[in-house]
Amino acid sequence: MPSCARPRILVAALVTFAATLRLLTAADGGGVGRPANTPTYIVAGFVGGFVSHNSLRHGPVLLAQRIQRSAPKDTYVQVFENRHRKTAYHTILHLLDRNHDGILSDVEKAQARIILFGHSWGAAAVVVLARELKSAGIPVLLTVQVDSVAKLWQNDGIIPENVAAAVNFYQSHGVVHGRGEITAADPSKTQILGNYRFDYRKEPVKCEALSWFDQVVAPDHAQSECDPRLWAQVEDLVRQRLEPQPGALAAIPKP
Repeated sequence: MPSCARPRILVAALVTFAATLRLLTAADGGGVGRPANTPTYIVAGFVGGFVSHNSLRHGPVLLAQRIQRSAPKDTYVQVFENRHRKTAYHTILHLLDRNHDGILSDVEKAQARIILFGHSWGAAAVVVLARELKSAGIPVLLTVQVDSVAKLWQNDGIIPENVAAAVNFYQSHGVVHGRGEITAADPSKTQILGNYRFDYRKEPVKCEALSWFDQVVAPDHAQSECDPRLWAQVEDLVRQRLEPQPGALAAIPKP
């Protein structure tokens, strides 16, 4: 082999390795996940607006950190910006491909244990991603929407039939507010755990370091993201799926 060709081969190998590493950690659109070639559970969260995936002031990021600290060791936990939904989709496909042949078998699809949650635009991204996974024949254990706000071309109100259970938390005040109701495309396949309304005019929540937009335009929407009561309920629902107890699912207290 000509000596001049060796550096090019080495560079190509390094580029391939780096691309694979980025896919495993979703560094182009996600937070620091728990690398696992064959995770039993995949937990993907989505932040809203233009929030960064690693901003510790935001509910989805804080929740992911808490889950990651105590989840079963074979759980993959990742947070994505809502605009990086496709990155989340391809990351999930890669993680489910247990034999790494680039093709998902029916067995690999059936073994999927996926939980999706998000806030605002991130909550709408959850439903769109679930729908994309349905097209690929992949089931989803649970979707959680917190004050879900759909972009113009999105439908965040109808949960596809590949989702086993779904729940919606929302508040109805202000210019920016969440969807008040979600329904199942097929009620025989998807259990809607509830549409739960929070009223921050009656029970306000103090949020730290809000932007001017959140303070002036969308204070109630912002409170839904930092409300510890709400996110504790989301956490309980996620943990019930990660550590299932017979007959103990879907117990949500009234907000």
